[in-house]
Amino acid sequence: MRKIIGCFLIIVIVFMPQVSALIENPKTLGDLRANYNELLQKQQENEALSEAAKKEIAEKEAAVKQAEADIHQAEADMEQAEEDIRVSNEKIDELTKEANQVLLYLQQVQGGNSYVEYVTGSSTMTEMVMRIAAIEQISDSIQNTMEDLEEEIKKNEELKVELEAKKKRLEEQSVEYKRIIEENYGKLEEYDKYALDIDTQVETAKNQLDSNVKICSENLGKTTDDVKLSDCSKVPVSSGWLKPLNYGTITSTIGNRWGSYHNALDIGGASPFEGTPVYAAAAGVVSGMVYEYSCGGNMLYIDVNVDGKEYTTYYYHLLRFNVSMGQEVDTNTIIGWVGGYSTSSDHGGYDNCTTGAHLHFGVANGYYNPSVGILRRNVITPPGFPNQSGWSFYSRTQMY
Repeated sequence: MRKIIGCFLIIVIVFMPQVSALIENPKTLGDLRANYNELLQKQQENEALSEAAKKEIAEKEAAVKQAEADIHQAEADMEQAEEDIRVSNEKIDELTKEANQVLLYLQQVQGGNSYVEYVTGSSTMTEMVMRIAAIEQISDSIQNTMEDLEEEIKKNEELKVELEAKKKRLEEQSVEYKRIIEENYGKLEEYDKYALDIDTQVETAKNQLDSNVKICSENLGKTTDDVKLSDCSKVPVSSGWLKPLNYGTITSTIGNRWGSYHNALDIGGASPFEGTPVYAAAAGVVSGMVYEYSCGGNMLYIDVNVDGKEYTTYYYHLLRFNVSMGQEVDTNTIIGWVGGYSTSSDHGGYDNCTTGAHLHFGVANGYYNPSVGILRRNVITPPGFPNQSGWSFYSRTQMY
């Protein structure tokens, strides 16, 4: 088993991704191309890691199955040994009773005339010797049989101890195999989530690259690596913030929650809230779109510039989008509609990270490559909001 584990570790080391970090804030078309190519490499390496983990799981599951079969056989053997011991004990009890009766009889006849009559009643000396020998043989036979049965019981007891030790070893081995399986399932789950994330990142990076190549081609007539994204499409400057909804109540805040970090405010409202229009909180350019992700659903990223400062705004659990990649939006643009109920996996949807209709709304300092994601250190409380559950607003212009 150590050899197998060692081989697995070697596989992990060999296929460990050897790529540099993605560019968080791409400035040129070359940056976007580099990110896309890097993600493709990660995707391929991740597949290799997943296959290695799957192979290890298959091997250990087979070993666990065999170990469990061996345990069942050992248990059956133990039951048989216990049954053999029980039967032997019953025979010993029966023979003990018979021996006691023979001994009692001998004691009685030796003290009276019966034994003498039995022996002296022989017609010849040979018959008399045979009768004496017969009595002794009966006694010796019972004694020998009892000794044989006691030896059998001893062997069965030793077998029972051996089988119990074997069962314990098999159970410990099974536990170890299951631990390795669980460990690899954990890795596989991590890889599979990452694989899904990688697939999504690759798709997002490709959409971002294609969109910017198109915009740069249309506006500048150039698509070389040195073309600056800011020369192709400029993010409009806003003078302030508006709420992304006409009304709502904060149902969950930014911070640690359920063992993980929640990077935005969750905003809910009175039923029916699903289908409520979602607006851009500030004028900007759509920089990322993720479709039907398993944790976040339809996810939208918009780069904005408020009073000369750059931010990324993000909106998750949308029912559907109403914008396209690279589109310029203002605060009157309906960018999508609230989802989170029908899209929830609890209600037959695809999103595992929601149970009811709400908008996951966040703001982070700086422009971000959606393929990288929002870095925790740059998350801020959306301007005009408190980081406080239960706070409600009733218009897009209401400030905290």
